[in-house]
Amino acid sequence: MYRKEEEFDYTRFLWLKKRPLKLIKFVLLISLFLILGYAIYFFANLPDVSYLKSENPKITALMQLRIDQAKAENKKFKLRQKWVRYQAIPDLLKKSIRISEDASFYKHDGIDFEELKESLKRNLEEGELARGGSTITQQLAKNLYLSTEKSFLRKIKEYFIAKRLEKELSKYRIFHLYLNVIEFGRGVFGVEAASRFYFGKSVGNLTLEEMVRLTAIIPRPLITNPKGNSRWLKWKCKWILRKLALYNYIDQAACDAALLSFE
Repeated sequence: MYRKEEEFDYTRFLWLKKRPLKLIKFVLLISLFLILGYAIYFFANLPDVSYLKSENPKITALMQLRIDQAKAENKKFKLRQKWVRYQAIPDLLKKSIRISEDASFYKHDGIDFEELKESLKRNLEEGELARGGSTITQQLAKNLYLSTEKSFLRKIKEYFIAKRLEKELSKYRIFHLYLNVIEFGRGVFGVEAASRFYFGKSVGNLTLEEMVRLTAIIPRPLITNPKGNSRWLKWKCKWILRKLALYNYIDQAACDAALLSFE
């Protein structure tokens, strides 16, 4: 009798010992199915960007967000956006925006990993998403399809949409779309609308100083007026001018003359 009980206890011990292992395997299997299911859902719901090859978006996610915010706050809102041909935008403005927002635009495939590494390093040091490290393609992805929320999930979506944009569209088309939908102030989108709203002229007639002022406010479109004279705006404009001179997009004389406007 004693030996039977002992044998029974040993068998029960082995069963109990294996039970946690089976439970762990079950949980891992369920987790794997959930992750796989979410991945399938995630990729199935990424936007089809191929239509952008020949069509301009009538409205972007960011425009709609600003409209909804104004309604929620019971404020009047006027959307200002006017499409302009790529060739009608001054080359100097294109260069100014490119060196300010994404100097490696023509070298990467949507993601600037060196800039991303620096951004991640700074964010980890500060414990928050303080620096985005977004390329022009990523900014376009966010403006067209996403929100302004600072989260890792949004950055992941932004990454995959940017990769799709680079796969489906030419660099020329990506930059053309970007220049026409980028935010320049409350209700102001695109370089043509911004030029008319702030300076009362078409983008093709902007002066060097006006181009630099518009470029400078892109990172802070809702809190900075390009016609203002804040310390930050002056610093940013000087930085852009010196970069333009460094890349030989303007000569030193033109740079020095323009710098005087921001003293």
